[in-house]
Amino acid sequence: MSQPIPFSDVGRPSAQLGHLDDRDLVPLPRPYDTWAEKPLPPLSAKARETYECSLDDTCAVSFPRPKSKSEEDELVRKFLSGLAKLFTSNNNWTFLQPLVLSMDHCAKCQTCAEACHIYEESGRNELYRPTFRSEVLRRLYFKHRSGGSLLSAWHHGDIDIDWTTVARLLELAYRCNLCRRCAQTCPVGVDNGLIAHEIRKLFSAELGIAAKEIHEKGSMLQLKVGSSTGMNAIVVKDNIEFIDEDMTEKTGVKVQTHWDVEGADVLLMHNAGEILAWPENPGAFAVILEAAGISWTLSSDLAAYDAINYGLWYDDAQFARVALLHAQAAKKLGVKKIVIGECGHAHKAMMVIADRVLTGDLNIPRESAMVLLDDLVASGRLKLDPSRNDFPVTLHDPCNLVRLMGVVEPQRRVVRKIAPQFREMEPHGVHNYCCGGGSGFAIMSGHNFAEWRLRAASRKKFRQILEAFRDDVDPTHPKYVCAPCSNCKGAIRDLLAHYEAGPKAGIYYGGLVELIVNAMVDVKPGFLSFGEP
Repeated sequence: MSQPIPFSDVGRPSAQLGHLDDRDLVPLPRPYDTWAEKPLPPLSAKARETYECSLDDTCAVSFPRPKSKSEEDELVRKFLSGLAKLFTSNNNWTFLQPLVLSMDHCAKCQTCAEACHIYEESGRNELYRPTFRSEVLRRLYFKHRSGGSLLSAWHHGDIDIDWTTVARLLELAYRCNLCRRCAQTCPVGVDNGLIAHEIRKLFSAELGIAAKEIHEKGSMLQLKVGSSTGMNAIVVKDNIEFIDEDMTEKTGVKVQTHWDVEGADVLLMHNAGEILAWPENPGAFAVILEAAGISWTLSSDLAAYDAINYGLWYDDAQFARVALLHAQAAKKLGVKKIVIGECGHAHKAMMVIADRVLTGDLNIPRESAMVLLDDLVASGRLKLDPSRNDFPVTLHDPCNLVRLMGVVEPQRRVVRKIAPQFREMEPHGVHNYCCGGGSGFAIMSGHNFAEWRLRAASRKKFRQILEAFRDDVDPTHPKYVCAPCSNCKGAIRDLLAHYEAGPKAGIYYGGLVELIVNAMVDVKPGFLSFGEP
């Protein structure tokens, strides 16, 4: 366990403020009780020389070091300007009230720390305590906000403001999955996840600094090309055509994806990453909707064929730009409702946060695919044989879908009907833990960040999976982790690969629709195959 870090040290230049020690990691259960982690690859000397990375053993943002004291001072000035704007209604009408309440009312009881998977799995490393980053911002807020004073700073705890403090606060905001398990646990409603989000927003909006995977290669690419994958509509259509052909061959039923159908009952929106990484997922949706006789379509309009909205994680303006494109595509087609596929953050973006910007005729009904699938299975419109899924199955709860939106039971009702050996993770539902890929972590891979994520952010999820299957660790017996979220699947894919979970423990993963298709009577047996982790 690391020692407490004085807040006075945050602004003091040093090679590194904190350290993630593999010896502090929480031990894993069998068959990994003797598993030895390989050492975390160190940051290169060039990385440390080029980028601001003095917080800990990794670097998420890769922001170039200022070249002079005057550049440092200018960045600090911009930070303080952004800090002031963050606490004004004109600039932050979306989240100002809960942010101010979280600044003013922390009791420092540390209940949130015991709920944080990153803090726990890192061996209770002080840097990753939810209140640590929040307290840095809180002290700066009380010292430098409008009306602040030396007395206020003394009362709430002083802290120096220089570029080192600012740079470390930036990196601290990217050591949080924004899963908000801490907020759910706090006895007075302080939301440390929101605070981390607002820090990211300040840096993006005022200083133009954000993790490149979610900004430059994420929302900016989506706005320019149409998808964070870099695929335009023509490429997406070509890929979907291939998926239709492949699914027709695998399932033995005709698969046909529909494009730009005006007046359709359903506009289905996928995370475009599925098309490249898990093509069987959009293919399975097509199989199910066709079999159920649903009038459905995809849209080829800019950004509408990709449900992602990375602005959700770091910048309200970027979020709004993408959300408007999604709604405008639905309005153009005149569909009855938008259905969000298996993507947790797309759910929250389009169905909860978008309510702040989609008004009037853009406020088109939006529904979770979990609800639609539950209705289809319960109605008997799909002919299902649960014995085809007679292997152990557990269900991962995506944070944005379950804890933050309360969509808990629809997917469970489906799994209970089609998977005889279903067992829950503990804890589950709104108390389940993040996969470790939330808030952009699943796609952030600069330097050694992906390896850091596997140790600190995703390790709790792996322990949950192992505990769910503790009654059968035989690698020849396949076991299925159902993860109805593209972002979560990416994190779980990397997690299972890191621990060689397929050959070592027989653990595989996939989505909910693939599990449904595998149980469909009209589909050729063996749609799901367990040979690859």
